Amino acid sequence: MNSFLRQLLSDASQLAHSADLQHAADAMRKAFDGLLHGHRADAIDVTAHELRDTPAAATPRDGATPPRLGQLVEGRHAEDGGARRYKLFIPAAAGTRPLPLVVMLHGCTQDEDDFITATRMNAAALAADCFVLWPRQSRRANGTRCWNWYLPAHQKRGAGEPGLIAGMTRAVMAAQAIDPTRVYVAGLSAGGAMAAILGAEYPELFAAVGVHSGLPPGAADDATSAFAAMSGGTPVHHHPAHLPPTIVFHGDQDRTVAPVNGERVAALAAGGLPATRDTASLGGRDVTRRVWRDAAGHARAEHWLVHGEGHTWFGGEPHASFASGAGPDATREMLRFFGEQRLAKATRAA
Repeated sequence: MNSFLRQLLSDASQLAHSADLQHAADAMRKAFDGLLHGHRADAIDVTAHELRDTPAAATPRDGATPPRLGQLVEGRHAEDGGARRYKLFIPAAAGTRPLPLVVMLHGCTQDEDDFITATRMNAAALAADCFVLWPRQSRRANGTRCWNWYLPAHQKRGAGEPGLIAGMTRAVMAAQAIDPTRVYVAGLSAGGAMAAILGAEYPELFAAVGVHSGLPPGAADDATSAFAAMSGGTPVHHHPAHLPPTIVFHGDQDRTVAPVNGERVAALAAGGLPATRDTASLGGRDVTRRVWRDAAGHARAEHWLVHGEGHTWFGGEPHASFASGAGPDATREMLRFFGEQRLAKATRAA
């Protein structure tokens, strides 16, 4: 960590202890900016667009029906807790039957377009007949577009950003033919931490969770404890609830969010079950995977530790922000894991 960033973190800590929370938050945002920009990539008003970045499988022969592409539509969701814009990927199979929905939460300094490019999730969702919802954090809510996972106002159901994202998810479900037993949430870094909160707080809504380079619920309750948690410190609170089935990815060289956080997320979902362990070489990286299964053989948690990788989305678009072309294809593996999970009974609790 360079001296400039270290000083920013020190300033944030001192301001937080002095109860100057607004200035502490400002200092934290600057520090986040330094962390993320300083880390290399390797290490309801609706507008519709034809999806351009999803390649066709092949050029059709003369007279053949061309392959159908999905659509990417833009919208805005508002309620008492605020408003956020979003993009929604609608697969070509929409309307033929109820389909799954994946909610994808970007990381700090990103927006939904960056995350779409980095993960290649829309192309994978087209093949899997799956909707994808891409909420966008606003700069007004956080100067570096981090989801506010570390603030108590955004850690409980029915309030703050969890309530807003859950409300947005339900609004999309009401407007589209979506299977309510197959709704999932995933994210990177701050987005992964918020995805874990959503899974813990809305187990009746989300059938499974994907956390890439994120943190567990209860890891922090202010700027100072957020950086302590990111550095591997003990979580501020032990979250009493288990997570829904969860798949976790983390690089063992992550210098932004310590790898122990991924282990803690997996442990919350595993609930004390025994684990199996295997190793493989995928995408030029050695990978250690642990899987926790219940008595019926269903996976409750998976933890993928990618050796030699840092704070990036694995198997993604290598030229995008916070994405690496190396390692396992995290997008494909998340969709595979989600496809194995569904709610036993869908409810519409508030």
